[in-house]
Amino acid sequence: QVQLVEPGGGLVQAGGSLRLSCAASGRTFSIKAMGWFRQAPGKERDFVARINWNVGITYYADSVKGRFTISRDNAKNTVYLQMNSLKPEDTAVYYCAGGGWGTETRDYDYWGQGTQVTVSS
Repeated sequence: QVQLVEPGGGLVQAGGSLRLSCAASGRTFSIKAMGWFRQAPGKERDFVARINWNVGITYYADSVKGRFTISRDNAKNTVYLQMNSLKPEDTAVYYCAGGGWGTETRDYDYWGQGTQVTVSS
């Protein structure tokens, strides 16, 4: 099993920045990639970004490309999501996920508890 813990999140004004982190523990060697998803009220959980755990290849949803950056620190088993130029439509609960290589929720086996990000206009 793999456990994912996400501290952080918070309230920020539009145009501001926020960094999320996600610490993995347990059988982390089983993880091929880490991803971030988000879910706004009444909407489905959507893909945001992913990173290959070993070689660091990244991929982003069009809605965040150029504004968000995913990175990882293998020594700390931690993945980050740096969010810049935030918009009110970025408001959601953000989830980190561990598992395979994909953009669908079914591609990931492990999930963090989620953290609220609120962007005020």
